[in-house]
Amino acid sequence: MENLAYYNGRVTGINQMQIPANDRGFYFGDGIYEVALVHHHNIFALQEHLDRFFMSAEKVRIALPFSQEELVQILMEQVKKIDSPSQFLYWQVTRATAPRQHVFPEDDVLPNLYITIKPDGRKDFKQEYDLTTTEDIRGLFCDVKTLNLLPNILAAQKAAEGGFQETVFIRDGYVTEAAHSNVSIVKDGIFLTHPADEKILHGIERGHLIRYCRELGVPVQEKVFTLEDLKAAEEIIISSTSGACMRAVKLEGQPVGGKNLALVEKLREKYLEDLEEQTDR
Repeated sequence: MENLAYYNGRVTGINQMQIPANDRGFYFGDGIYEVALVHHHNIFALQEHLDRFFMSAEKVRIALPFSQEELVQILMEQVKKIDSPSQFLYWQVTRATAPRQHVFPEDDVLPNLYITIKPDGRKDFKQEYDLTTTEDIRGLFCDVKTLNLLPNILAAQKAAEGGFQETVFIRDGYVTEAAHSNVSIVKDGIFLTHPADEKILHGIERGHLIRYCRELGVPVQEKVFTLEDLKAAEEIIISSTSGACMRAVKLEGQPVGGKNLALVEKLREKYLEDLEEQTDR
């Protein structure tokens, strides 16, 4: 298959999948999700994605009807059905299919598992970002990877309409993250990234970059930084599953960063080595 959709055991192509209208993901965005890369038909950073997924479920009180081991079996069965050895894997669980009401349905109504797989959609490291900014209007639930992404959608649309590649959120004068990425900077030789609290998603690639920096002997500080710090940074690094270590070289058309490409290249080398080591087996 070139692509795949899975819903509670039913498998079709993505465009053929149908989902019940009473799925609470449709009404309320009442669910959680994960996105991972597949390389050599193996899932990269799988345990980290599983841990975050099960943490998200616990925080929103979704009782998952499977163990981590059972979910891995389901995911791997679907991954092996796709022709391409490199894939973009998405999975989500919604609370249930039930008549629309805000309170949870009864405990015997089980959650829904939805999976989609497409050929690898990794970004080319040669792509450089021009950023814009917007006020961070999200609540204090950003560490949970829920389906409720309307502020992120509006921020991403702002970037697209302005010809930018990403929108950076500013909350109380400090950079938090971006519409669908984490934002880190290199300043005075130190890798700075927002603390892993409730104001940002605890990005898997953000965590990898921290580890790579420490392996390279680069000091790391998880602390807040301002828009002025962003403008003065040696490098601005945008990280996500599809773009593990992307450079931002402009902020609303004005040059920023671009002063430590050697470090960025070393981080990218670490990532590619990690990707191969974890999946080539």
